[in-house]
Amino acid sequence: MNKQASLSEKTFDLVIHLALLALVVVTLYPLLYVAFASISDATELVRYKGLLWKPLGYSIAAYESVFKNPSILTGYRNTLFILFFGVIINLFLTALGAYVMSRKNVMWNKLFIFVIVFTMFFNGGLIPLYLVVKNVGLVDSLWSTIVPFAISTFNLIIMRTAFMAIPDSLEESAKMDGANHFTILFRIILPLSMPVIAVMILYYAVEKWNGWFWASIFLKDRSLFPLQLVLREILIANSTDNMSAGASAGDQFQIGETIKYATIMVATVPILLVYPFVQKYFVKGVMIGALKG
Repeated sequence: MNKQASLSEKTFDLVIHLALLALVVVTLYPLLYVAFASISDATELVRYKGLLWKPLGYSIAAYESVFKNPSILTGYRNTLFILFFGVIINLFLTALGAYVMSRKNVMWNKLFIFVIVFTMFFNGGLIPLYLVVKNVGLVDSLWSTIVPFAISTFNLIIMRTAFMAIPDSLEESAKMDGANHFTILFRIILPLSMPVIAVMILYYAVEKWNGWFWASIFLKDRSLFPLQLVLREILIANSTDNMSAGASAGDQFQIGETIKYATIMVATVPILLVYPFVQKYFVKGVMIGALKG
């Protein structure tokens, strides 16, 4: 019986490990394909058919063309502006909202929570939002991608749940010492919620870094385009001619293919490099935010 159980457990473990290995390969291979293609020789890459397991030749011409493109550098600058100020505003307002919603003695607290959660499922729509942004003078401004999306309801609920897990006795002791709500929030609640704060930074940062839709709606000036909107133009509109200028029509097509992959790498790698530094907080922060409803 024990041998059979042991054999069953080993078989089960083997199947699980093989499934996880397959999942890792399926998840990782697209990124490896793009990385290999970005440093491959353009001529060989266009002629090659099938899966790509290593670079075809070696060339960094695509990266040289990408970094010579002023739109890429301008997109980086705009994205970093949106990322920096957007995450700060997101964290500050989300923390304030979560603190108020997590207090038990707030009048009409359940009504406020219901109204806020209601916005997750129903909203005014794209046209009313555009009209509001236009009437307050934010169209063709980077702030149009920050201010209207200052708080995510989902993230607000996670942070509220984490704040509710902190013992009330800490707040009561602080009030006895004369602390006000801002002191309690910034000196007690937030320092004890750093795992959740790290998760919020990651959520908001990824959202800002990958955002392109609202920028395409509110921004018409090309000098204000964030990086992902520039990347979208390169991939969908096939606008690589200005990065492969000086080459013949055939060479432009070949170079353009590697430029697309190089642009994807340039736009993706920075946010991937940030994740390992917050990964240790990620699981803990999400679990803390899910312990209590």
